Amino acid sequence: MTDAGYVQRREELRHYFDRTAIDAWKRFATDQPLSRIRATVRAGRDAMRATILARFANDLSGMRILDAGCGAGALSMALADRGADVLGIDLSPEIVRFAEDRLAAYDGLGNVCFLAGDMLSPVHGRFDAVVAMDSLIHYRTADVVEAIASLAERTGNKIVFTFAPRTPLLATMHTVGRLFPRGDRAPAIEPVSPTALARRLQGHETMDGWRVGGTTRIARGFYISEAMEVSHA
Repeated sequence: MTDAGYVQRREELRHYFDRTAIDAWKRFATDQPLSRIRATVRAGRDAMRATILARFANDLSGMRILDAGCGAGALSMALADRGADVLGIDLSPEIVRFAEDRLAAYDGLGNVCFLAGDMLSPVHGRFDAVVAMDSLIHYRTADVVEAIASLAERTGNKIVFTFAPRTPLLATMHTVGRLFPRGDRAPAIEPVSPTALARRLQGHETMDGWRVGGTTRIARGFYISEAMEVSHA
């Protein structure tokens, strides 16, 4: 996807996660002590990872899965533990290097490969399924819809992704966050109504033959995210 807004946001995120947030992400991925607020984020991410995994069979042998926005690789390795061949893509080379370091100790059933780059690039080929955990929450709704539609063209079974649900708390955080200078804050999330997102996906011209399934919301302190599944009808 080459939309100018998407590309600009992607580069902002790459810069932020590669230079500003890498140390925090390393702590999230380990057992290192965290502040009370960040501990709720870790707990929320753990719960969301389990929620996404629950939407897949215990035996994924023979399946090729894309982990779009893989971060430190925990979800990639969990899917590979079920026998899948997993490609984890993240826009941050620093996070990918950290994931590769963690992979050195991995001894699971399936195969995992990590690459730095654009998770939407067609050069990565076709997949049986795609997961995208918290990697689309910073993009405009229109870009999220286009991203899912783009992935669907190369996916044979289903896509499970997360988005930031529109809630009073997230709306307030979103508004307040925009008051701070860009250099002093993380890239803003883009909350969206689950109903509105589902409607836009179902109405997309290239999503014919795909069904939007139910959603599951995870809320743990400062972590609020919602999983949605789209699959072939």
